[in-house]
Amino acid sequence: MIDAEDLLARFLSYVQIDTRSDPHSQATPSTPKQWVLVRLLEKELLEFGLTDVTVSEFGYVLATVPATSKTKNIPRIAFLAHLDTAQGCSGLAKPIVHRNYQGQPIVLPNDPNQVLTVDNEKGLKDKIGYDVITASGESLLGADDKAGVAAVMAAVRHLVRHPEIPHGVVRICFNPDEEIGRGSEKVTLEEIAADFAYTFDADDVGVVDYETFSADKAIVRIHGVSSHPGWAKGIMVNALKLGGMFLSALPKETSPEHTAGRDGFVHPDEMRGGPGDVEIELLLRDFEIDGLAQKRKLLEEIVERLKAEEPRARFELEFKAQYRNMRYWLEKDFRPVDYALEAVRRAGLKPSSEAVRGGTDGSRLTERGLPTPNIFCGFHDVHSQREWVTLQDMTKAAETAVHLARLWEERA
Repeated sequence: MIDAEDLLARFLSYVQIDTRSDPHSQATPSTPKQWVLVRLLEKELLEFGLTDVTVSEFGYVLATVPATSKTKNIPRIAFLAHLDTAQGCSGLAKPIVHRNYQGQPIVLPNDPNQVLTVDNEKGLKDKIGYDVITASGESLLGADDKAGVAAVMAAVRHLVRHPEIPHGVVRICFNPDEEIGRGSEKVTLEEIAADFAYTFDADDVGVVDYETFSADKAIVRIHGVSSHPGWAKGIMVNALKLGGMFLSALPKETSPEHTAGRDGFVHPDEMRGGPGDVEIELLLRDFEIDGLAQKRKLLEEIVERLKAEEPRARFELEFKAQYRNMRYWLEKDFRPVDYALEAVRRAGLKPSSEAVRGGTDGSRLTERGLPTPNIFCGFHDVHSQREWVTLQDMTKAAETAVHLARLWEERA
């Protein structure tokens, strides 16, 4: 059905482009190198024969696969994937294809201490006979989310080459800066121009996500009293020490390293400053709004205690809403989820769903009025040099996209 070797060639070319995003940049895309992939995808979509291909000033690649069905009132659907990769380590991948994997240890050649085995890599034992793709050990592979980009491109290519497949209008959107939480900030729903959408940005094969964390950011600013340390007695109030006291007051049981499943957490993410002033950023996560409110209250109580202990210091506490659990909106109209689960079945897979301990571009888009569940593309161990994916799983993701286009036409 899907041309797997063409998909592989595209994926290998995408991951060799360093598209790491930068949370400290105010530009969109946050890094100029994301434009390299933007222009490549624009070129390839035009080569497919699509005429409605546009690139926004903010690096969003938008395109239309025209309808082939004469059925009226077919909802317009969109397929989305993000261009950027995480910042933790190099994004300039040297991909290696391990053809017909037979269960042997996979040694990453540029760092032989990193070895993938069926014992230390969840899911690898299920990929016997598959073509496993890794990086060389010194970078990310970038399958998050270039596996999604490649799967969507393979589905688009297949639909264009097979006009006998009945479907409605299918919109395409590739976006920058998902890894820094800004993937849908600079695109309007009018630009996406769809009734329902799907992000291809989930991990295990067959997964359809429709529930994510709700998320806030907290910013604590502590203003101490500066003084020369040689003459500081009775004068200095060290903001760094107060910052340490604040962090020490966070309950251990609410930290990410002590939570799992449906537990939320409070995560100190960044701290900067000196003895005079300190700023701490924290991530607040919970599946329920009430749980998020409790975590806000916890920080407020800690700040009030520190104020009482050191009245000469000045404290500021600011909260910023980031995204909300997409379940709140999707449960009002479950069709996009039901159709995705059925599309997975038609691709010959067993569908599953899980509560995502994170967010997707679909979280914000769903909240804004575009219902957007998240679909697998098969990557594993993301944000690390051990990241891997299989060609067969990416191909199944592309098949699922094709089945989705057909399903919305069938049930119109």
